Amino acid sequence: MTLLRVQDLQIKFSTPEGEITAVDHVSFEVNPGEVLGLVGESGSGKSVTARALMQLNASNTTYGENSKLLLETPGESVDILALKSERQRRKVRGDLVSMIFQEPMASFAPALTIGSQMCEQLKLHRGLRRPEAKDLSIQLLSRVGISDAARRFDQYAFELSGGMRQRAMIAMALSTKPSLLIADEPTTALDVTIQAQVIDLMKEIARDFGMGIIFITHDLGVIAQTADRVAVMYLGKIVESGPVREVLHNPAHPYTRGLINALPKLEDLEAQLTPVPGDIPSPLERPAGCVFHTRCPQFSKGTCEHAIPPQHLVGNEHFSACHLHEEALASTLASAEHNQGVPA
Repeated sequence: MTLLRVQDLQIKFSTPEGEITAVDHVSFEVNPGEVLGLVGESGSGKSVTARALMQLNASNTTYGENSKLLLETPGESVDILALKSERQRRKVRGDLVSMIFQEPMASFAPALTIGSQMCEQLKLHRGLRRPEAKDLSIQLLSRVGISDAARRFDQYAFELSGGMRQRAMIAMALSTKPSLLIADEPTTALDVTIQAQVIDLMKEIARDFGMGIIFITHDLGVIAQTADRVAVMYLGKIVESGPVREVLHNPAHPYTRGLINALPKLEDLEAQLTPVPGDIPSPLERPAGCVFHTRCPQFSKGTCEHAIPPQHLVGNEHFSACHLHEEALASTLASAEHNQGVPA
């Protein structure tokens, strides 16, 4: 059973400078117990896509008329974009879908204890009384690896270390037992040892709770250790997607190859870093045709400038949106026809 279907998602923002397309006809699925990684540079549309799943984008947001966000849970199917009232949206926010943000200090109220905020959420979404909510909160704080959880329950966010705050946020997100968990750059502000612990915890959560996870990051190393499948985004489009090992070992799109080549190589400390050339364009000045053609080292004048590349199947459930695949296919067909015409 598919847990989440994102179909033809298009998101635009109305601004004084003009209309901005932040997400452009994006489609993907998430299954129960699966971790989907969303990867790309800042400004690629990852977080905007995630916030759409909880209807958290700003009031100047418009969605394409064919856009659909379908959440399938046992006994009910929810079209998230069709929810208009705050009461309807509350069923999704923090109930069916929970979100872990990049910076916990921006999510926890500084004047309230961790425990009081967790209990408030449980009373709102699960209808628990204070004693029940407290017991469950302490259990979850302990479950995510926070020592002396009963004492931490009564502390404020600023009294906890960065790793503890992140774990507390994970516990809070899990407390309502959501079907889908969105993790928006949850390890970016953590040191590498805490990162590893959080990654292990996320994988354990997906397995034990059977929930789907969307893991957003720009770090391909984190994705390699966390995700089952990966979708690479650039300027609001998914340019490559597939099983994580297939995509990372056999990248088919020039942008994915550029991201991988930009990673530091520990086995060759003398090797120079190779960044993706150029800068990501402003959303107000989206390139026509392939959105990556202004930075692509394999740019083909004419086709790439004017034609939007379709998704091509390049491996086992591995897709890439690049005109190079069309050229390769045409060359293969031409060669086959030529060989058929050659007498034996």
